[in-house]
Amino acid sequence: MGVTTIPSSDRRAAVSLFSRLRTAKGQADPFPIYAELRSRGAVSPAPWGGSLVTSFDLCDRVLRSREWLEPDKRWREKQGPGTRWNAPSSREMSSTLPALNPPDHTRVRRAAGAFDRTTIERLGRTVERVTDGLLDSLEERLRSGEADFVTTVGEELPVAAIGDWLGLPSADLPHLRNLTHDQVFTQELLPSASQLALSDAATAELRSYFTDLVRQRRERPGDDPVSRWIETWDAMEPDRDKADEGVYFLALFVLLAALETTANMLSTTTLLLVEHPEWWDRLAADPDLVPGFVEEALRYDAPTHVISRIAARDCVLDGTEIRKDEMVHLMVGAAHRDPARHNDPDRFDPLRTPAHLAFSGGIHYCLGAPLARMEAHVLLGRLVGRLPRLALARRPSWAPRVAFRRLLNLDVTLA
Repeated sequence: MGVTTIPSSDRRAAVSLFSRLRTAKGQADPFPIYAELRSRGAVSPAPWGGSLVTSFDLCDRVLRSREWLEPDKRWREKQGPGTRWNAPSSREMSSTLPALNPPDHTRVRRAAGAFDRTTIERLGRTVERVTDGLLDSLEERLRSGEADFVTTVGEELPVAAIGDWLGLPSADLPHLRNLTHDQVFTQELLPSASQLALSDAATAELRSYFTDLVRQRRERPGDDPVSRWIETWDAMEPDRDKADEGVYFLALFVLLAALETTANMLSTTTLLLVEHPEWWDRLAADPDLVPGFVEEALRYDAPTHVISRIAARDCVLDGTEIRKDEMVHLMVGAAHRDPARHNDPDRFDPLRTPAHLAFSGGIHYCLGAPLARMEAHVLLGRLVGRLPRLALARRPSWAPRVAFRRLLNLDVTLA
């Protein structure tokens, strides 16, 4: 196969597609736009430089390969002071686990530990208790007519679960949740200057909050992950200030990872359940079908639609020449509907064999995937077991974001 470079005219042709994609209307149904992107080839030009990848197999291959790296601190600094990559919030994120490459990534991931069976069982009890309380509130609101599932349940469950695990005061959780909504803009595909300003301010607040938390736990350690991370980092890093900063970045990463994407996953999965009412009774009758439903929801409309990587060296990707340090954007939302990977990909089918990239892949496979899955399993099981079918009170609306989906409302009534 010959090697091709990407002409500027092709980049200009992609601008209109992304202009549509970056609107609330485009986000309400981005999949026809993704189909247009796929029609331009498995690898196509991004409007702002670099390449877009829409093939499932290519996205999977890049995520699993050590030849593709995260845009880390070194890479971001090389982009120059006037770029979005050197905004204060972006520089801060470059020190968190998802932005690290080996050997730094290996070291920090080892310090982070994992959600093992004991941790998941403990968190499971919290998730069950919190879910029951949130569904009590949902039922009470539904008796009055309608309720917004996003604000009543979807955004409340993840912050309550991770807040309990980290030992955070419950009074702090609403503000932390709101800060994550602003902070995520720095991780978006094409943030505006005003969005970056919001992210910078939110990141500064989060730094202040979590550095205070680390200081408090060092003075009064307890049975919580922050206290354990302090012990771990002290054994790894003789400089106490550097050790405390390592703990801060872990705490920041865990909060951001646990809230924004998981909240949307829970609300989107519930939306799909409401839109496919025949599955309500099936799940209630056979709870063993719940995991398959969740996996198909992750494929059908993942919480993260774009994952970015940079080339470790000059290479060729599906016939397209990619230079060292050039960025590729893995269009996961489009790849999940790739007909070369999934038969009838636009059909929601919880009985199909699961295959998705919602939790990334390779060494950067999502650390919190077991927790996110567990929350979704508990929520759906409790929801169909306690409530009659729900119906949409009105069509939901979506934030005009591309990489990180956010369902703004899910207004439902009793069917």
